[in-house]
This record gives sequence, C-alpha cells and structure tokens, in this order.
Amino acid sequence: MPIRILLVDDHAMLRDGLRSLLSRAPDLEVVGEAENGLAALDAVHHLQPEVVVMDIGMTGLNGLEATRRLVHGARPPKVVVLSTYDDQRYVLAALEAGAAAYVSKAAAGEELVRAVRAVTRGQRYLSPEVAGPVIQASLATGIPTVATPVAALGDREREVLQLVAEGHTTNDIAGLLHLSPKTIETHRRNLMRKLDLHNVADITRFAIRHGIVHE
Repeated sequence: MPIRILLVDDHAMLRDGLRSLLSRAPDLEVVGEAENGLAALDAVHHLQPEVVVMDIGMTGLNGLEATRRLVHGARPPKVVVLSTYDDQRYVLAALEAGAAAYVSKAAAGEELVRAVRAVTRGQRYLSPEVAGPVIQASLATGIPTVATPVAALGDREREVLQLVAEGHTTNDIAGLLHLSPKTIETHRRNLMRKLDLHNVADITRFAIRHGIVHE
C-alpha cells in the first residue's frame, strides 16, 4: 500500500507542485491538503494520513503548534516540516514540537521523497542544509530533547501568543477561539508571566525569535 500523505501549506501553488512531485513516486499517495494548522488537525482526523508534510509559517495556528498537537493525538502521523527557514532555531523548535524530519524548501524534490520514506521507517531525517553540528550531536545520542521556553506554555497560551503577535486584539482573539475576552486576558497574563514578557512588543519579538510568527 502507498504511503498516505497530507500536504499543509498556505500557498495553493506550492501544494500543487508538491502533489505533482510526490505523485510521481509509486509508493506515495497524496490523500489531502490543508491551508493552515487548524484545517490540518481536522484533515488528519478524517483522512488518517501516515505522513503530514507541514509548513511552519501559517496564520491562526502555525505549523509548530499543529505538529505538537498532531503527535500527541490518538493516531499520530509522522510530521515532515518543509520550510524556507534553515536557521538552527527553527530546526530545534520543530524537533521540540515532535517533527520527525526537517527539509528545506530550497532542497525540496527527491530530498522530500527521501524524508517521507525515512520517517515511515521510524527514522529521523534532516536536510544537509539544516543539519548543523548541534543537531548532529543530539541525533547521535538518540531522539533529541530540546527544551525551549515555548514548551512551558499550555495549548491555549501558545494560540494566544501567536494571535497577539499577529496583531489581533483581545476581542478578535476571543471571537477566533470562541472564548470570552476575560479568558483571553487571563491566558495572555499567564503567558507573559511565564516568559517574563511585559508588553505586546515583547510578545511579538519573542514570537519572531522562536519561529512562531515571521517578520
């Protein structure tokens, strides 16, 4: 049976290109697409793919947070992060979130096919472009354990963090998450306390630094 794959990226043209690329391999099958993290959660529930090819920089629910939720689900797929960012901080954040592979979009092609095949065999895969000395050292000792400040936050706190950094108001966020403004303010105060942040500018800088949103 072919490996079932879900594509998650907010650019339809890129998804079309990836579908065309992956469909050339007889052992791979693209069973669905999603344009953001929230849609990916729903698609995984209904389609049950074995592998999710995930972008990082998406609004509403980014690829890192979507990955974190998927790998803790009842039937977790393997997640291959496909990103334009080759900075080590993004690689570390993806691994901390539970991704099994990290592939640079600049190297997408046979590199992505190899990554999909590798993760279904239970292996981890990093593009040579992103496999820096620190990552190589952590992989040499087994599954990397990466402690980042984001890991200290709860699911809702991470959602609120991203939405605040994207410029949404408290009332906007309350509507998007179907919660009361008072609850949103509570989450916001808690995440600021945990991360020692003091205002919206601090939140935005933190989110950019840790790959949650992008400049």
